[in-house]
Amino acid sequence: MTSEQPLRIAYSPCPNDTFVFDALAHGRVPGAPALDVTFADIDLTNGMAERGEFDVLKVSYAVLPYVLDEYALLPCGGALGRGCGPLVLAKEAGPGGTSHAFGSGGLTGRTVAVPSEKSTAYLLFRLWAADTLPGGVGEIVVLPFHEIMPAVRDGKVDAGLVIHEARFTYQNYGLHKLADLGEHWESTTGLPIPLGAIIAKRSLGPATLTALASAIRTSVRTAWDAPEVSRPYVMAHAQEMDPTVADQHIGLYVNEFTADLGENGYAAVRGLLTRAAAEGLVPPLGPGALAFP
Repeated sequence: MTSEQPLRIAYSPCPNDTFVFDALAHGRVPGAPALDVTFADIDLTNGMAERGEFDVLKVSYAVLPYVLDEYALLPCGGALGRGCGPLVLAKEAGPGGTSHAFGSGGLTGRTVAVPSEKSTAYLLFRLWAADTLPGGVGEIVVLPFHEIMPAVRDGKVDAGLVIHEARFTYQNYGLHKLADLGEHWESTTGLPIPLGAIIAKRSLGPATLTALASAIRTSVRTAWDAPEVSRPYVMAHAQEMDPTVADQHIGLYVNEFTADLGENGYAAVRGLLTRAAAEGLVPPLGPGALAFP
């Protein structure tokens, strides 16, 4: 695969993304395109996708219904898994850390901080709330991801929706887990949890899209074969994250579905977006919207 101009790609500085793209971004995948990399958190890349600003993007699966006319979902490079879902955290815990921390009403009428209203985490939160909180929640406040746990700790909001490495660090803030939205999703669907997707512009053409997917798969396997090679790139962008936490992050979010969505991965994506559309949270997918290339 060759290209006169590097492909403009945006993904997050999180360890799973830098691990996945290390070999590809540094020209160690033979025949792959050159990349012009921009780092941006997922709430920003979601907006970039809606504006059609980059050739290739890491986005929330929740944004797919808004962008699939212009972008194709790649069958690799993203984040799905089991035991890796978003958490709802609070400063106080009920018996067994349940959602009854605020009394019999749970989170009903309470203020909840979320990282984005167009994130997969927020869709999972809304679907969980629809199943378990008949009274609904109160005000939703959007905060940058890194501000959510301090805001809960400091009493600025009643609860927070968190993702990624917060699974390993929330207790450092004196917080308690009220709900694991991934556990709820898995127990009600039996499917893995769809979190982040890799999309590329359809205008690149089927041959380029297919070659790009192959290059991403090779980059993933290269990182698995020699993880120490990716370490400098991962830690340079890990925002002062402890190396052990970075390794846990990679171990959780880079898995078989990163190399290939496969039947279960596609079923998870369709399941999430179909349920969300039924709740009126996203537009319905058109026929063949997830087809590749």
